[in-house]
Amino acid sequence: MQLGRRSLLLAAAAGTATAATAVPAAAEPRTGPLVIGHRGAAGWRPEHTAASYTYAVQTGADWIEPDLVPTKDHVLVVRHENEISQTTDVARHPEFAGRRTTKTVDGRSVTGWFTEDFTLAELKTLRAVERLPQVRDRNTVFDGREEVMTFQEVVDLARRLSKQHGRTIAVFPETKHPTYFRSIGLPLEPKLAAAIRRGRFGPRECVVQSFEPTSLRRMTGLGVPLWQALGTTGGPYDLPTTTYRDMMTPAGLARIAQYADWIGPDKSSVAGTSLLADAHAAGLRVGPYTFRAENQFLPAEFRRGTGNNDFGDAFAEYALYYRMGVDAVVTDFPDLAVIARRG
Repeated sequence: MQLGRRSLLLAAAAGTATAATAVPAAAEPRTGPLVIGHRGAAGWRPEHTAASYTYAVQTGADWIEPDLVPTKDHVLVVRHENEISQTTDVARHPEFAGRRTTKTVDGRSVTGWFTEDFTLAELKTLRAVERLPQVRDRNTVFDGREEVMTFQEVVDLARRLSKQHGRTIAVFPETKHPTYFRSIGLPLEPKLAAAIRRGRFGPRECVVQSFEPTSLRRMTGLGVPLWQALGTTGGPYDLPTTTYRDMMTPAGLARIAQYADWIGPDKSSVAGTSLLADAHAAGLRVGPYTFRAENQFLPAEFRRGTGNNDFGDAFAEYALYYRMGVDAVVTDFPDLAVIARRG
């Protein structure tokens, strides 16, 4: 008996094997756009944890995405932001109460605990928690089970999973706030470049992304593709007179193509615009972000039920973008993206 798309989505939400694990992902050759596990499988596990990355690969992700921030002793670790009160249990550690502070990061005032104020050894005493507990209460069962990973640990995990599943799993690191970290003497690019050289990465094993063009230009010559991420408002922090809208014009895309291989726009920037065709004309591949299953993150026509956190028709949204001809999707639910890719 074949399940419809709605049934598959509900089965996946319930964590059953029917939706995502009935057929081993490694047994299926990929056809269609790449599926990129956003911070792993952040829809099902606390993000940037070994469990999240592993689940993403087990259910078919082609790439896994670690966000990079530094420690006080200049080790690259993976967190959504350098402020870690939402993604770790740091607030429950009385020994670190005095580390809470307010900083200006990329022009914004942020209060909390910051990775750059902790050594790696200190960060390793913390445990990851679900960043969106009100949205993804199901994930809070995993709170406190996983430690903060270094980038090197993610690389090692990706290579182990590649061997285990018989396919190459690429790492897709993002340099977070690179101008800010350069300003405080903890630049990201030299450490990332050293890791890429040390790992002897080929172009199918690593793709480097950033919202800041200056950061990407510092990563040229390493033999790995570069991905220019694009926001919906404002512009890259390192280029205060440039807007993302400017960067998405044909002229702006031609400039990006001088140093990058991909663009990663918000998915809303692709629907109903010429961006995809213009980028392809410039020789760039396109991987929109971030695909999620909850109603609040879906276009109105794909929402189902009445709750913001109820699952809508995520399959229909994937199918729409696959028909458009995108080259990849960045998703919190790589299992659903893979199922949709099967048709």
